[in-house]
Amino acid sequence: MKIFLDTADVDKIRSLAETGLVDGITTNPTLIMKAGREHKQAIQEICKIIKGPVSVEGIGETAEEMVKDARVFAKWAPSVVAKVPMTAEGLKAVRVLEKEGIPCNVTLVFSPAQALLAAKAGASYASPFVGRLDDVSERGMHLVEEILQIYELYGFKTQVIVASVRSPMHVTQAAKMGAHIATVPPEIFGKLFSHPLTDKGIQQFVEDYKKAESAAKAKK
Repeated sequence: MKIFLDTADVDKIRSLAETGLVDGITTNPTLIMKAGREHKQAIQEICKIIKGPVSVEGIGETAEEMVKDARVFAKWAPSVVAKVPMTAEGLKAVRVLEKEGIPCNVTLVFSPAQALLAAKAGASYASPFVGRLDDVSERGMHLVEEILQIYELYGFKTQVIVASVRSPMHVTQAAKMGAHIATVPPEIFGKLFSHPLTDKGIQQFVEDYKKAESAAKAKK
């Protein structure tokens, strides 16, 4: 399973990219605003750091506006993916853009029916938002399971990006289900490395090493 970072913070992306474990990036207008950067500049800098897909989203509401925005974004870097909302207009845009060779990520997917339509439109990616479903007492990961089942049954090539990830458990569950990608905030990515028993074990090894070194010196 690939792991994307869900952020537009260039400094965090550069730092976490050093792990060699970041496969791509997802952004949206809100993340760009939080990063405090000009849109084009931020995306081009991100694309220089991360060679994998970088999802870029505009604010167009009609298919024509979304297509226009995506064509502009696609000129910023060859790895740009047009991120479009799960609406009838959005899927109209997907059909046009995918035929032009501009890959699309259909975002804000909350039902199997929406994911089915995204795949039929030819989208390269579909992004179910699991955390937001959990917030309203629905089972976000159950949606991912249903989408994967549908895509497998009909041989759809659309890849599932598990989005709105709130914990390492979401990432683990996504991997067990066979999801193609999980896109995670930087803080969740950092938590994937951690376990209290790992920390305890490292501390014990260091303490034992120091004791052994002290004992060896005392014998000299």
